[in-house]
Amino acid sequence: MSTVEAAPELREVRGPAAIGGGRQRFGELLWLISVTEFKKTYFGTVLGYFWSLARPLMLFGVLLFVFTRIFRLGSNVPNYAVLLLFDIVLFGYLQEATSAAVGSVLAQEDVVRKTQFPRLVIPLAIVLTGLFNLGLNLIAVFAFILAYGVDPEWTWLLLPVIVAAITVLTTALALLVSALYVRFRDVAIIWGLALTVLFYGTPILYPIEAVPEQYRHALLWNPLAVIFEQARAWIIDPSAAGAVSAAGGWDGLLPAIGIFIAVCVAGVWVFMREAPRIAEAL
Repeated sequence: MSTVEAAPELREVRGPAAIGGGRQRFGELLWLISVTEFKKTYFGTVLGYFWSLARPLMLFGVLLFVFTRIFRLGSNVPNYAVLLLFDIVLFGYLQEATSAAVGSVLAQEDVVRKTQFPRLVIPLAIVLTGLFNLGLNLIAVFAFILAYGVDPEWTWLLLPVIVAAITVLTTALALLVSALYVRFRDVAIIWGLALTVLFYGTPILYPIEAVPEQYRHALLWNPLAVIFEQARAWIIDPSAAGAVSAAGGWDGLLPAIGIFIAVCVAGVWVFMREAPRIAEAL
């Protein structure tokens, strides 16, 4: 008598992970895509890179007029003009990088479907391209700061700490929205609204001391508010309170630190979880 063979066990076949092909290949792809995207952005334009600086400068000009000539909010803030420009350039980095990251995976649908491509490269390349733009823009911003009459301080050496903090948060958000957008197309609309809330909920247009005391601590739950307030004290106005003083001590910063860590963990976890399923969901 012949025995009936047992049916083979069905196993889920997972797609390529977020990181694949080795670290060297991952790094080479990340650098190649980032540099290529940076060059493509301004290829064929008359002004080239200067368009990157023109956008924040135009927004800066309008806001400076409104908040110094109409509302007079900036009249009592030391070095308000360069503070506003500095803040707009920093926030613009997060805004542009995360907005571009939303549909970045979907835009690479053909590559994701047909090749063993490390998915993590896609949003990271967007962030790295934005970082290139930020570096060039900051050169122009510091030229404005010096021309405005702000004296250099040793705390300017801490600028990389500010840029690193914003970059980590930007990367986490880019991973989160790019992974979620593949499944939920509402993410683009939701994130656009969230960026507007973040812009006005961060001390960019106004100093933290202009916020009523009963709302100040709640505002400092926003990690960006903490970063921007510390950037003001280190770069623009050494007499400013700084994040710790504004929060009433290190204890007041714990909610912002907790939210910062939670966003970073969520961004990495969601992207790593969704990466093998991206091709199927597209």
